[in-house]
Parts: sequence; structure tokens; C-alpha cells
Amino acid sequence: MPGTKWVFITGGVLSGLGKGLVSASVGKFLQTRGYSTVPIKCDGYLNVDPGTMNPIEHGEVFVLDDGGEVDMDFGHYERFLGIKSKFDWNLTSGKIFQSVIEKERSGEYLGKTVQMIPHVTDEIRSRLENVANEEDADVVLIEIGGTVGDMENMIFLEAARQMQSDLPDEDTCLVHVTLIPWLDAVGEQKTKPTQHSVKELEALGLEANIIVGRAENELEEKTKDKISLFCDVPKDHVISNPDVEEVYKIPLNLKEDGMDSIISDELNLKDGSADMEKWKRLVENLENPRETVDIAICGKYTKLEDSYVSIREALKHCSAHLNCKVKQRFIETTDLEEDVGKVLGSPDGVIIPGGFGKRGAEGKIEIAKYCRENKIPILGLCYGLQLMVTEFARNKCNLEEANSTEIDEETLHPIIDLIPEQKNVDAKGGTMRLGGGITKIEKDSMAKDIYGKKEVKERFRHRYEVNPEYHEKLEDEGLRLSGVSKNEENIVQVVEIKDHPFYFATQFHPEFTSTFEDPSPVFMDFVKSCLNR
Repeated sequence: MPGTKWVFITGGVLSGLGKGLVSASVGKFLQTRGYSTVPIKCDGYLNVDPGTMNPIEHGEVFVLDDGGEVDMDFGHYERFLGIKSKFDWNLTSGKIFQSVIEKERSGEYLGKTVQMIPHVTDEIRSRLENVANEEDADVVLIEIGGTVGDMENMIFLEAARQMQSDLPDEDTCLVHVTLIPWLDAVGEQKTKPTQHSVKELEALGLEANIIVGRAENELEEKTKDKISLFCDVPKDHVISNPDVEEVYKIPLNLKEDGMDSIISDELNLKDGSADMEKWKRLVENLENPRETVDIAICGKYTKLEDSYVSIREALKHCSAHLNCKVKQRFIETTDLEEDVGKVLGSPDGVIIPGGFGKRGAEGKIEIAKYCRENKIPILGLCYGLQLMVTEFARNKCNLEEANSTEIDEETLHPIIDLIPEQKNVDAKGGTMRLGGGITKIEKDSMAKDIYGKKEVKERFRHRYEVNPEYHEKLEDEGLRLSGVSKNEENIVQVVEIKDHPFYFATQFHPEFTSTFEDPSPVFMDFVKSCLNR
């Protein structure tokens, strides 16, 4: 930890302002200048991880290479920074309290009254410092979830205060992201919510070094003047963060408003500037596409687009590299009563994403059938693979009653069934087949053409698999099982059909490893096939 710099990112007024994107942007500035950067997210909820939360309420669960299920902000960190995050980099109140209670039960605090301060704050600080040491980080970015004033995140803010107090000024920087609303009635940007938020921060013993103003448009000069005066920061430390169509524009906007150099000054780093030229070219491709493709994402969590954020971003990565606009349409499959062709319209491609349970499954199966028969490029992901296999078994293998035992435990043809190791698992949190796993790729296959490798490592999150008892029959009817697990389990991880523009499905989630500067090969080939259509 000696020599490590710490950047704390807090939020004010309301949640959902994009603290994670600001954190990722700061990390990108530092990374391009040669500093090793580690992002950490502190969340106030009592869940040990977000793995059992409803995606409609909380957004997507992001899966790490080490099997950790974490907050969707880690997706932003990885997509911006091209890193592999670790489960230890996500601290929840549940994880911290569980550890403290276990220590108390084992006798580590004998004779002491266990309290929030110092025992819980010490646990937080210890974990932060351990990550810094283990990763030999030059700079650690600590995003504190929620909003200043929330009861849930108070203990993390207190730990940040202690660290700021104990460390030299040049070793810490606090970035406060806050809302600057526009009031039509008076025709101006209002700073009062920010003033109150900063006062709340100061009441906790924390002082903002930089204030990032989230607003519909660029911050006006008089707005910056007022924030500087009332929040006691230099005017050039008030950074404008306006609404953007593409999140990848955010680091360019922040850099243009001086944030890169201000972070450098606050942390007393060597002279230099973030090299964002490649990033800028990719953003320009996003903003000035030559072509357009229409892709339908067919799922049951469509009420909240953040439920499928990694898929949406993976498509944008392809857009930037192929200089095309991917028009994304969301189709709810729960009550698919109309003719599938009318519901889909004329898409250039279809994605059936991951998910769980019975709701919406039959709609996805009907869509898979329509795309297979009408030669529409289709990509299935995780549960999407399982439902595409179910459809194929029903309509090509003449197994009319084929189903997943997740949907129908009494099905005559359990084409999809629990992985054997999952059959005696009762606990729900962190018990699935999770994290990075190796897939063996068959030669002379579409999978081999896509990856150009005999083996690939991708991330998994599932309990069910294609039933081995049906592998031979599926292949006899033309469904190629072109990727299987490397170990003796022989779990099907890729399926494809030869005489089709793009019929491809993966048990893994290639969207989790796609980054802005290095898109997923699976998504790239899929979008190319959509362009060809």
C-alpha cells in the first residue's frame, strides 16, 4: 500500500447519475498514462452479492472471471479498462457484516464490545488495503454506491473519512458526482440541490476536491461560479458532465473540461496527458455510422433495459469497429400471442438472451423456430441456447414434448436438465456454475472460424445443460455441438447449424468479455452477418 493513491467517488442528490462511468473514465485517464488502476465498488445493501436480485429492479448481474457475481458497474469498469475484475473488489454491507460477525463468533474480539466504529470500519479499510497490496496498484478507485445521506452507505463514507484523515493530502482525492437540474419555470440550471449535497458530505467530515455536475447540457459559467463559491472548490474543479447519446463519449467530455489534469494535480502525479486518440476514433465511428442494422432482443426483462446492459454494450462495441449503427429493439416474450412474424417485423438479426424460469420461455421458443425456418441470423445466450435446443428437438427431432426440467419437471423428453452436480444444491446464492471456463472448439466449425482457436475461455452462469442422453440425436438431425467443456463433464457450450446465415448459441456469456477497444468475436461475427443480410 505505501505509495498508493486513492480516489473516492461519491454521489449526491439522487442515484443513477453514472458514478460508475465517472470512475471508469478516471481509470481510463490514469491507465493510458501508465498507472496500474484498480476499481472497487462499495454497496450498502445487505446481500453478500447481487446474484439473487431481480434484474428488473437492480439491473444486470455481472459475472467475473473468478466466478464472483457483482454489481453492473463492474461491467463499465471492464468495458472501459479492458481488465479482469475480482470478487474481492466488490464490498457489500452484507459481506462486511458477515465477516465481522464470523470473527466475533470465533473469538477474535473477546473482551470487546463489537461496534460499527472501529470494528466495521476497520474491516472495510483492511479489505481496501489488502486489494491495493495484492494488486500492487498505483491508484485505487473507490466508488461508494448510493447517495450521500443514505443510511446504507454511511459506514463506507466513514471509512473513507478515516483514510482521508490518515493519509497525506496528495494521496487522496474525492470526486462528488451530483445533479444540476434545469428548471423551465425560471430558465436556468439550479445549484441548490448540489449545495445541500455537499453540505451533507461536509457534515460527515468529507470534503470534495472535484464536483462533477450531471446535467442535461453543459454547465453554464454562472453555474460553475455559484458551485465554486458555495461548495468551496476552485471553479476549474467543477466539471461538466452533460447527457450523451453514447456513454463512451463521457471520458472525452470529462477530459475536455480538464478533469484528467485536475486528477493529476490533486494526486501529485507526473506531468502528462491521457492518450485518448484511439478511443476518440471509435466514438466518431459510433456517431457517424455508414450503415444501419436492426436487431431484436427478445426477452422477459425488457421493462428495464439495464437488465441486458452487457448485450447492448457488446453491440455498441461492434458498431464502433464496423462503423455501423445497431438499432436495438426489445421484444417482450411473456405474452407472445400475435403472429411471430408480425411481432418481429423484418429484423436483420435476433438475440435470445439469458434468463431463468417458465415465464416468457414459449415465446422465445417460437421466435427461435421462426428465425431457424426463415434464415434470420439468430444468437442465443445461456438460457437462449437451451431454448433454441428445445425448439430444435421439438420440430426437427420430432420430440414434441421436449422441454427443460426447469420449466416442466415431468416432461417426457428432458432435453435440458440440471447439471448432475447441481441436483443436490439447495442454496441459491453463488451456487451456480459460475465464472470463467474453457471450451474445446471443434475443427471445421463456425465456432472455430469465429474464434480462430482450439480452446477459448468465457464466463458462465447456469444450472442446466443440454441432456447428454440426447446429444447423438440432435447431431443426427443437423444441430452441431461444436463446443464442449474441457473437463470430463462434456457439457455442451456451443451449438450451430451449418446451412444457415448465422444460427449460433453459447452456454456462456460472450457479452461479459466484450470491451470497447476489443469487441467479442461472437458479437462481431453476428453483427457482420446482420450487415450481410
